Amino acid sequence: MIMNEKIKASEVQLIGVDGEDLGFVPTVEALALAKKLKVDLVCESLMSSPPPCKLIGAGKAKQEAMQERQQARKREQAPKTKELRLTPHIEDHDLETKRQQAGRILQGGDAVQLVVKISGKEGAQAKALLEDLVKDLSAYGRKQTGIQLSGKQASVQLDPL
Repeated sequence: MIMNEKIKASEVQLIGVDGEDLGFVPTVEALALAKKLKVDLVCESLMSSPPPCKLIGAGKAKQEAMQERQQARKREQAPKTKELRLTPHIEDHDLETKRQQAGRILQGGDAVQLVVKISGKEGAQAKALLEDLVKDLSAYGRKQTGIQLSGKQASVQLDPL
């Protein structure tokens, strides 16, 4: 990002503080206007001639650039998978707590792996419990895989919308 005196072009296409087009202006005049309004002159792109420049509030340009970098870094990171463990005989209050926790995780952009530990003939109960949870969390995420019953656990993974 090129700002103020670092802009070497002789003429710039100037965009005002409120987004209005001020036309083609010599760089010296644009800098004088920026100082008069107590704002920064920021060059958006050097690819065109004359380069488009904006009048942006002092310090706001750096803040916007920093936010843009943070967003790009956040998009690069792969979503994490967080695991929530349950039992088929879970109390209603505890189930509600797990449901809220899963909703928060999905809203945060991470995937949730719901795992129900089973023993004996609790497979049907565990599957019904997971189906209810998936239905309740459908506003926040969708199933990546079906409900998988394997040995001592039943699980399903929900990906954020």
